[in-house]
Amino acid sequence: MSIRAIYKDGVFKPLEEVPVEEGTEVDVYPRTDERKQDKRKRPWKSVMDSPAFGIWKDREDIGDGVDYVNRIRKYRHRPDQN
Repeated sequence: MSIRAIYKDGVFKPLEEVPVEEGTEVDVYPRTDERKQDKRKRPWKSVMDSPAFGIWKDREDIGDGVDYVNRIRKYRHRPDQN
């Protein structure tokens, strides 16, 4: 379960209704500015930047990706096999 809260005046105050009994001990894992900085250090790269992108573009036996996957599945999932 995840509960959104804000830390103010030394107390964590929930931003929504909390389905927990009064006095229940909980663990809190706050998101800090430090985590935000880590994300800025490692920006997401496009899949097109990968050296593996496009390695099958010249293959004529694969054709459309959907058709290729359906051909593979046809042999793995035959109705006569249970």
